[in-house]
This record gives sequence, structure tokens and C-alpha cells, in this order.
Amino acid sequence: MSFVLSTLNANGIRASVRKGLQPWFASSGADVLCLQEVRQVHAEMKGDCAPPAGFSQHQVDAEKKGYSGVAVWSRLPVRRVVPGMGLPEFDREGRMIRVDTDEASVISLYAPSGSSSEERQAAKNRFLVDFLPIAQGLLDEGQPIALCGDINIAHTEMDIHNPKSNKDSSGFLPHERAWFSDLLAQGWVDLFRRHNPAEKSWSWWSQRGQARALDRGWRIDYILCSPQLAERAEACWITGREPAISDHCAVNARFR
Repeated sequence: MSFVLSTLNANGIRASVRKGLQPWFASSGADVLCLQEVRQVHAEMKGDCAPPAGFSQHQVDAEKKGYSGVAVWSRLPVRRVVPGMGLPEFDREGRMIRVDTDEASVISLYAPSGSSSEERQAAKNRFLVDFLPIAQGLLDEGQPIALCGDINIAHTEMDIHNPKSNKDSSGFLPHERAWFSDLLAQGWVDLFRRHNPAEKSWSWWSQRGQARALDRGWRIDYILCSPQLAERAEACWITGREPAISDHCAVNARFR
């Protein structure tokens, strides 16, 4: 069957709900939604913070209250849920959940940001090293699988509004971009770039300097697919800047 997959860094589920998450989701046509940075623990995901009727909800929380957390809302029947990635340092931060459906395995991933301090950049660097073999292991299963979420890296100069002035910025550092190339070399397909090879569209804007109003953004949110699933993709698009339900916007894909 055909289905639509979307991914969004909510930047706090309660805030995104106040800004129109539920109406946007109802109009999106998504059958599966991956969320990152929900910040609310699973027990608090009620009312408008819960998915609409007909969707199941699966979530991994961070140990630190009000921090990180990833979730998947699925209208497709779910066969198995795998919390975490097997890396204790990052599992404590609630950074990954896998949900297996009959159509595909879907992963919601929130990679660390290194922009706040040298300490967090060091943690991000450890994550990059440790996650590569995990990503390879997922591909080695030989199954349709989608790795969705906020990777916190703009891969190429096409994925950032001003590459020259950001060459020393976390999220666009040479070793981070090389890591992303290594990830794709494993066989993962950057679905947006495959379907939009020349398009410059952003999925995140800084909250400083009117970046969103001026459309000075970065593409750091992705749907990465195994070759088996990528061949079933009919389209991949980034939802526009409005409505501004987060400092990010959604990446979406339709599969046959």
C-alpha cells in the first residue's frame, strides 16, 4: 500500500501544539510522523499533545526532564518497537526509537547539536563515530527502512544559506560533512536530494536575526532510506516556512 512519512523537530511539543501542530498534521496526510525534541515525557503526551484517533504513539524519553525525546505516531499497524540505539550516553538523552510496520521500519533520530559548547561538540563527535556502525547494521538487514530526523548537519553548500560564513560553525564543520558523506557511502539515500537535485530549501532557521523571515536557513532534517525503500519513493518535499509550528519544518515523502 502507499503511505506518507513525515518528520519534524517539534522544539517542544507543547509549544508546537500552541502554534498549530494538530491542524497541520491533520492536513499533512501523513500516515507516520517522526517527532524529535518533544521534551515531554510519554505519560504527559495527552490531549492535544497526543496523536489523533487512529494513530498509535511510541516514544523514548530523556532522563533529564524537559529535554530531547523522540516519538513516532503511526496509522500503520506496528509489529515491533525498539527503544534506543544501544549507546548508553545517548540513550539517556532519548535520541532514537525504531518502529517496525508491515510497510517499512521507521526510525526517529535526534542527533546531538554541538553549537552550545565545546563539551557538546565533543559529545556530538562521539555520537558520529559510534553511530556509523549502527547505521551500517541497519542497512545490512536488507529491509525497507527509513532513518528520519534532525541530524544537525548540513551536508553540502546547497544545504545552507551562507556556506562561506558558516564554514567554522557546528553543523557545517568539515569533519561533520565528511561523516555525512560516509553515511551516504554506506548506501543510505538522501531522499530529498534525490528527488530535488538542484533545489535549495531549508528545514531549520535560527531564532536570531530574522533568519526565518529572510529565509536564511539550513537543511539539517532528513529522510534517509535504504535502497529497497528509496526505490518505492514517489516524491520528497519540505513543508514551507508557514505555519511556523517550530523553528524547524517538516520533511515529507510519499511511497508506493
